[in-house]
Amino acid sequence: MKTIKQYILLATLTISVFSFSQSKSKADMLYENRAYVEAAEIFTNLPKTATNLEKLGDCYYYNSEFANAYKAYKQVYDLKDSAELTDEFYFKYFDVLKGIKKYDEADEITTNHLNNPFNTKSFKSLLKRIIPYEYELVNLTSDVGGSSFGVGLKGDKIVFASTKNIKNPNYQWNGKPYLDLYEAKVSIGDTITLDSILPLSKKINTVKQHESNAVFTKDGKTMYFSRNLKKRIDLDSTKIAVVSIFKAELVDDEWKNVEAVSFSSNEYSTMHPALNEDETKLYFSSDMPNTLGSFDIFYVDILGDNSFGEPVNLGNNINTIRREQYPYIAKDSTLYFASNGKHGFGGLDLFSSSVRNDKFLDALNLGETINSEKDDFAFVVVDSLNTGFLSSNRSGLDNIYTFKRIDTERTYFIEGLVTDKVTGDILPNTTVTLFDKDGNVVAEQVVGADGKYKLPTLPNQQYSVEGFQPKYIPQLEYFDTNDKGNIEFNIELEIESYKDAEDIVTDDDFGNTFIQLENIYFDFAKWDIKPQAASTLDVLVALLVKYPRMEIQLGAHTDSRAGFQFNLDLSDKRAKSALEYLVQNGIPRERLTSVGYGETKPLVPCGDNCTETEHSINRRVEFLILK
Repeated sequence: MKTIKQYILLATLTISVFSFSQSKSKADMLYENRAYVEAAEIFTNLPKTATNLEKLGDCYYYNSEFANAYKAYKQVYDLKDSAELTDEFYFKYFDVLKGIKKYDEADEITTNHLNNPFNTKSFKSLLKRIIPYEYELVNLTSDVGGSSFGVGLKGDKIVFASTKNIKNPNYQWNGKPYLDLYEAKVSIGDTITLDSILPLSKKINTVKQHESNAVFTKDGKTMYFSRNLKKRIDLDSTKIAVVSIFKAELVDDEWKNVEAVSFSSNEYSTMHPALNEDETKLYFSSDMPNTLGSFDIFYVDILGDNSFGEPVNLGNNINTIRREQYPYIAKDSTLYFASNGKHGFGGLDLFSSSVRNDKFLDALNLGETINSEKDDFAFVVVDSLNTGFLSSNRSGLDNIYTFKRIDTERTYFIEGLVTDKVTGDILPNTTVTLFDKDGNVVAEQVVGADGKYKLPTLPNQQYSVEGFQPKYIPQLEYFDTNDKGNIEFNIELEIESYKDAEDIVTDDDFGNTFIQLENIYFDFAKWDIKPQAASTLDVLVALLVKYPRMEIQLGAHTDSRAGFQFNLDLSDKRAKSALEYLVQNGIPRERLTSVGYGETKPLVPCGDNCTETEHSINRRVEFLILK
């Protein structure tokens, strides 16, 4: 009997293990095929290993269910040694923490594990000071049904993507119907509503394919939009759906000639098309080879024969190692886009970037009044530049919001610290001067004991800032401001003393700084510059040319063998003669002073009993650095 019970127990355990093994295999297969909703149901009942929990968290994460993702990721974080966790895991965990407003914990993760120190409280404080607008939002599609996002402007109508057609098949990724494109009229009364919502034709909306993010030429005759290809590709044993930009032409009020643009591919995605104001460039996001991150923003030139140039990456002022998508170019050439790789509040945040000299400047987060802890994306401005649309899943579903933006008062400044380049010591009393692009003084400050400076600036300007301290080489730093306030302009001025920079410069025991050169010799009772003296003074000329802010004093000394007044007059003439030589060789007179000391400051105080050697030591010209 005992043997039979043991057999039954063993068989039960074997069946249980086999059942778990089958379930694990099915969950893994669904996960690899990105059927995240079904995969999550199975992973929930599997043993709580770190691998299973991370995949369960991923299923929730990729469907923006951050509260559930947090529960799974937190267990992974607690289970595994930090050395075993990948940067990708830490980023997802960091993103999820922001998505549920656990900002202090998120800051700790990015600071300690992602090598990207960040303080959300300070960031919020900064943005309140520098963002150009605050936003008032109204949900436009709460009554439409399903998820809706991605507005394209089409005359007095908008076109957007939605899952509202419940007759469509469900997409495995999120268990929702496939996306179609819809056209609607925006009615503005006591409230803003969508009227006459109609799907686009079947030439555009296809079965078991997503269509989204339409953009139209001004004449309404050409449309670009995103559509996933039917065939998925294998990437590292994972089936990946590729999205391409398609172009359609309006012929006799029907959309025809629907085909993928030439720069799309079956091997990578291109999506989220956007036209610039004169319709000469098409911007888009893509994961094509050689992107900086998982998705970057690119543009192509639209050529005269209706073909396209080569894709151009917008570079690291815009793109990060993460995801940049949903570009939009306003009439004033400002680029708006969504990113989860730049500092923000969670998920995708909205950013703007101005243009200077055909290059986009560092991007500015649009602030808390428009960005939430969830995904905020697909920003579109209408003609007035102060109203428009954006999309967000802050309510749990993707919805389209209208916005009205209100100007704010912005304050900008450059701040920093002045230190000795060699010792690192703080340099009080340094004069810090801010110049505009034409070299005009904008602001000036003498730093206090803490060595800190703070000077007002304006956005989108070219400046230079200089630190000047007597006996130090002035340092001039050039920088451009953008919309990010002081974030990028915390410049530490490390200035180097003349003594550290030049071997021939030295300090005496009293803190005076001298230029050590060969002694200058004069004929007896004479002050004219001999060739040997000229050669020595030429070294001084070169040094003064090298450092145009250096000011010096030429001090001439005699021995004590003649009368006191005679020596005083002679030394004065010799000092002035040396000064005139410098002026004749291009050194401005205002940088030079001369003093004749006569016999009053001997290096060897031997009185009337000096040897010839001691007399020669006392006869000299010294070069004292004043500034």
